[in-house]
Amino acid sequence: MKRSSGILMPISSLPSKYGIGTLGRAAYSFVDFLAAAGQAWWQILPVGPTSYGDSPYQSFSTFAGNPYFVDLEELVKDGLLKESELKLDWGEDPKSVDYGRIYVHRAAVLRKAAERGIPRDREALEAFRRENAGWIEDYALFMALKRRFDMRPWTQWEEGARLRRPEALEAYRRELRDDIEFYIYIQYLFFGQWKRLRDYAHEKGVSILGDLPIYVALDSADAWSEPRFFQLDEENLPKAVAGVPPDAFTADGQLWGNPLYDWEAMKKDGYGWWIRRVDGAGKLYDALRIDHFRGFESFWSVPYGDETARNGHWVKGPGMDLVGVLKSWFHHLSFIAEDLGYITPGVQKLLEDSGMPGMKVLEFAFDGDKPSDYQPHAYPRNAVCYTGTHDNDPVLGWWETLTDEDRRAAAAYLGLHEEEGVAWGLIRGGMSSVADLFVAQLQDYLEMGAEARMNTPGKPEGNWCWRVEEDALTEELAERIHTMTMRYGRCPYEAPRATEEDPETVQPEELA
Repeated sequence: MKRSSGILMPISSLPSKYGIGTLGRAAYSFVDFLAAAGQAWWQILPVGPTSYGDSPYQSFSTFAGNPYFVDLEELVKDGLLKESELKLDWGEDPKSVDYGRIYVHRAAVLRKAAERGIPRDREALEAFRRENAGWIEDYALFMALKRRFDMRPWTQWEEGARLRRPEALEAYRRELRDDIEFYIYIQYLFFGQWKRLRDYAHEKGVSILGDLPIYVALDSADAWSEPRFFQLDEENLPKAVAGVPPDAFTADGQLWGNPLYDWEAMKKDGYGWWIRRVDGAGKLYDALRIDHFRGFESFWSVPYGDETARNGHWVKGPGMDLVGVLKSWFHHLSFIAEDLGYITPGVQKLLEDSGMPGMKVLEFAFDGDKPSDYQPHAYPRNAVCYTGTHDNDPVLGWWETLTDEDRRAAAAYLGLHEEEGVAWGLIRGGMSSVADLFVAQLQDYLEMGAEARMNTPGKPEGNWCWRVEEDALTEELAERIHTMTMRYGRCPYEAPRATEEDPETVQPEELA
């Protein structure tokens, strides 16, 4: 990557009148804001359809787009919906997503759009269906079957559907034909809107940095449709599931519950499943952050049925055998390795051998006066510096959790001062680092605290809800970000000289 910077802002957090951010007007406005602020990257969270718990990391499909992100106002302009049909209760708080209300209303509204659109768009829809035949038929049948079985996980469906017996699936395809077509049409709408937004971003000089979770959900079309690539028994139930071991923060570890891959089966297939998966992601993003990269080196395997991750053990992963395949197939994509957590010499070697940049999080850098690899002076250029990730508090929330000793260490290291503020001080520390890419959460530029946190790992409810208010992204804020981005050489043109008019410039006489 060239020296540049970006902002982490989930699609769901964009403002809209319909309860959640979409691929509509506010997304285009955010691209304009990024361009005005001199940002080269818009980093987002996974955009797949979410399941129970609303986490973008537990999706019904690694290939599909989230129906919640289909912009309803665009469907009105396109004649697929009437404005009167959108006058529903989408939630009262513009600063938070009410997933319960959206779940109730969104599908019903989209079905009205599909009833009008499928006959009209038949030819284009069939072309889309052919282009995506490798995944969309299984996904649409999976979703239709979930609805048929009261949204229960596929592991609780009747035997013919659960075990994918051909005669049973053929019968369900006939029975659920209309539902299958509906789910395919919604993907047709999603990918059409996505392509237009991505093309617009590219015109403005903004690239999309996506997030690829290392695992897929157990209750997903991915695990149901290709069980041979997962550690499942003869009944298609998991033998073991994913998690992370106990540490200083979680005595029981974290039990994620995702099915583990059968790496031997994947290797025999030439890692075709992963090639198809990354190829699908490449239709959405310009660069990929591989979540839990260390799982490629070794992963924590927990016996299925355990209530905590305590009894897990480390198992060797595919390492460069897989990473090399992906890098050789996808020259047009940039990869970032999320190398946080328990990092061993083996993980460090895999990162080095892969050539991918790792992550450096400033919020991890200050433990009193102890030296840390997360402090900017220790960074290599081939790295991505973050103030914090979606799993961390915004900077001001993080600051409140520090001990006095840690605050003093951070203030001394970064030269923090009251006029600039803590959040902008950390942003300056990251912007000025040698790391090729710097990314901050939008909440940090807005100087927000713990109330704007996106996710707290291990907390089952109340996550993924934060939204930005429509009037927050001002020209003044974009100009301030642009000034700092220019100063530290992260814009695609030369940084300006300091001038008397620059409010952040300390003039020589002030230092006398």
